[in-house]
Amino acid sequence: MAYLLTIHVLSAVVWVGGMFFALLVLRPAVGPLDPPVRLALWRRVFARFFPAVGVSVLALLATGHAMILVELGGFGAIGMSIHLMQGIGVLMALLYLHLLVGPYRRFLKALDAGTPPEAGRAIEGIRWIITVNLALGVVTLVLATTGRYWS
Repeated sequence: MAYLLTIHVLSAVVWVGGMFFALLVLRPAVGPLDPPVRLALWRRVFARFFPAVGVSVLALLATGHAMILVELGGFGAIGMSIHLMQGIGVLMALLYLHLLVGPYRRFLKALDAGTPPEAGRAIEGIRWIITVNLALGVVTLVLATTGRYWS
């Protein structure tokens, strides 16, 4: 259980912490840059961040289900907070997948086509999904740390 939980927590830190950094630190810092520089920077940031998130998502889902099935007695034995964490986690994973096949793909195509305004619009879609996922991630962290005290 300790190994599964360690991987689970570290994966959540990578994903939620990365979203916090991207939205609340990096985004305001790159705002004054000229659009071509800003878009090139976001391309490099996303090329590193999104694969790390993909690994984190897979690790979170795998370790979460492993803990439920192997260590916690199955879905019938877990509390509501864990059910909520699982549901929110699946929703977050689906939003991440949508981000990859929707706005991120449009962002890359726009950059490759040399159309910065389209790339900027795609960035807004990415920002919106990351904002929603950050809020859901914070709720999940609260559930993870306080859920056992609710009943």
